[in-house]
Formats: sequence, C-alpha cells, structure tokens
Amino acid sequence: MATMKDVAREAGVSLGTVSRVINHASGIKPATLEKVNAAIKKLNYVPDQYARGLKIQRSMTIALMVPTIWNPFNAEFAYHVEKALTKQGYKILLCNYDDDPEQELNYIQMVRENKIDAIIGITYGDIEKYVDSRLPFISIDRYYKQEVSYVASENYQGGRMAAAELLKHGVRHPAFIGSYNLYPNDTTQRYTGFCDYLKEHQLPIWDIHELEPVESLLPFLDRLFDQHPEIDGLFCNTDTVLYDVLRWSYVHGIKVPDDLQLIGYDGMRLSDQQRIPVSTIAQPLKEMAEKAVQLALAKLANPQMPEQHVFFPVKFVEGFTTKNNQTDFKERLLKNPMD
Repeated sequence: MATMKDVAREAGVSLGTVSRVINHASGIKPATLEKVNAAIKKLNYVPDQYARGLKIQRSMTIALMVPTIWNPFNAEFAYHVEKALTKQGYKILLCNYDDDPEQELNYIQMVRENKIDAIIGITYGDIEKYVDSRLPFISIDRYYKQEVSYVASENYQGGRMAAAELLKHGVRHPAFIGSYNLYPNDTTQRYTGFCDYLKEHQLPIWDIHELEPVESLLPFLDRLFDQHPEIDGLFCNTDTVLYDVLRWSYVHGIKVPDDLQLIGYDGMRLSDQQRIPVSTIAQPLKEMAEKAVQLALAKLANPQMPEQHVFFPVKFVEGFTTKNNQTDFKERLLKNPMD
C-alpha cells in the first residue's frame, strides 16, 4: 500500500505539504493541490484516518442527534449534514434518540469522553444543565440559557409569510394548527408571526396550539371546525402536520384546495431532486446543514469561539394545496421539480 512518503515523492513536494492537503488546510497553492491530488489518485493512496485521529486527538466523527429518523425533515437534514462532513474528512454518527432524554445525555457524555468530537443537535429534551459554552455543541432551532451557537430559519417571517399567502390566495377565515415544546425553541416564532400578521389585518386568531407530547392534533381539529365551520385556510406548522390535515379533510369530504387551502412549513422533498408538491414555507436545509457543520468545526478549532445565532431566509413554494392556476403549476413542476 502507498504511504504519504510515496505520495510526496510522486508529487515532488514535502511530506508536510501532503499532510496539509489531506487535512484540508488553507493557503495551499492550486497547482500544488492539483499535483498532490493527482499523486493520491495515481497511487490509490488511502489516508489512515485512525492514525490521523490519534495524532490530532480527535475521532474525526461528529454526532447528529435527532428525535427520530422517521421524520422526513430529520432524514433530509441528516443527508445534507453527512455530505458536508464528508467534504471535510469527517464521519457522521447518526443518533436517533427516539425522544428519550437519557439517550440524549449519553451522546453528550460521549463528547466529554472524547469518543466523538462534537454534536449537532435537534433536541427537545430536558438537557439544559448539561449543555454549556465549553461543549462543542451546535443546536438546530433551539436556544439555551448557556452560550450555545444555533442555526435556524427565519421562523417568525415564515409565519407572517404563511398568513400573507393564505390571504393572497383568497382565504377569508384563516387558522393555525400545530404544537409546541415545553423547552424554548425558535419554531414557536412561526405561530407568533402568523398571529401578528392576522392582528395587523384585524382578523381573529383561531388556532390549535397544543403542548407536546400530543398523540394527534386531529381531535382538536374536529372541535375547531365545529366552532368555526367557516374556516377556509390553515397554516400547518410543519409539512407533516399538513399531511395529517389532508387525510382528515378527505375523511370529512372537504376538498383541498377548493374548500380548504393548506400551507405547511419545511419544504420536505421526495428526493434530492424533487420537492413534495404541497404549498409550503420552504427552509434551505442544505445551507442550514452546511452552516451547522461549519460552526461545529470552528468550535473544535477554537473552543473559546463566541456563540453565533444564524438565521436563514425562507420562501413560499406553490403546490397543489392552495388555489392557483393549476395548468401553470403543473407546467412549472414538470419544468423545474426543485422549486
């Protein structure tokens, strides 16, 4: 098997230069980078990641904590995190903690024991006292009392956008459906933004906003429509909730979008190339994942790095759950399934 010395000899550079290329160091001349990569390819050189990890005292592994991988949002986010980590020579440890707080703590302990280098976490459990500024931990959506960096979409603007789009599509009696967590996180801003927009337009706030855990929101939906049968539009705080409402509508003989228009939040995809064709407020998951990885690596390089709160803009994506020119929608979907 080829060694780093063999690569250095083939490329005509020093051993240190090869090491810098393998470790993705900055400041390497493009011509040098090209020569080293060509030598690596020619000699079929495979870096010894285990030895590299021992040398720099890292596992070269970053954990992604998610409540469940069954949720399409979590699965898609994990896909983009793994892609971003691979480009940096890191591996991903997918931690599906299944809403079990003890499992969350186990993964945090793995970082403290140097078994993994850092955590990117979509967390909803009672772990506040175990997370602090010294821990290489990057949060998604949730914020902590301690100085912890987190990445989120512009949830408040997304809520306002959903309300505006429902009204623009002819909805006269909009309402909200969703749940919220006991521990503070930025996703509740979707509800706040939605309500603020309706207040500004002097519209009543009709809502289902239940504290988690809740097995199903659909019984609450029955009661809401019994009280306000005139509701003709719903903002669902996730695309998953939107699909639950779609099934409920079908059972109750309510036509979507003719009788009831729906807008979700997330912009989930069927594949890397095709978005689920519902009307939704889409988050830029790829960019959010890449930023989370960037922050995690920056925290490893500089443990004293000050906390950063990064918000990404969202956009409305037209789908079949709101009224629109269906011919134009179908043509656009076929032409560019990414939108």
